Amino acid sequence: MTAEHSQNPRPVTPRLSADPTFDQELCGLVLDTAPRMFAVVQVCGEGFADADGWVVAWGLVDDPGPTHVISVDGRARMTLASPDRVLRHFAGRPGITSRLVWLAQPRAAAMNQSEAA
Repeated sequence: MTAEHSQNPRPVTPRLSADPTFDQELCGLVLDTAPRMFAVVQVCGEGFADADGWVVAWGLVDDPGPTHVISVDGRARMTLASPDRVLRHFAGRPGITSRLVWLAQPRAAAMNQSEAA
C-alpha cells in the first residue's frame, strides 16, 4: 500500500491547539453532531439453533436528515429518506431476513487518532 500525495497545492500540517478548552469544545461539537451508525445484517435460519448472520452494509443517519448506506464490498451506495427504507434494499432470498443493528452513541472524542483508540 502506498500513500498518495495530497492534491492540495498548499498542504497544511495540523497544529495542536494551545488552548485545551477550545479542543474540549471541538470534541463536544463533534459528539453533539455525530451521525448515528448502524449495520445492515442478514440472518439465515432465524429462530433455529443453527441460525447464521452476517453484515452486508454499514449506514449513517443524520438527525434530522438522510440515511447513507454502503455495502461491505463497496459496490452499492445509496442515500435514502430514513433507516426504515434500507431493509427493503437488502431483502434476501426466502429464509433470509434483514435487520438493522445500531451502534451505541459515542461518549468520547479526541483530537488525535491514538487517543481515540
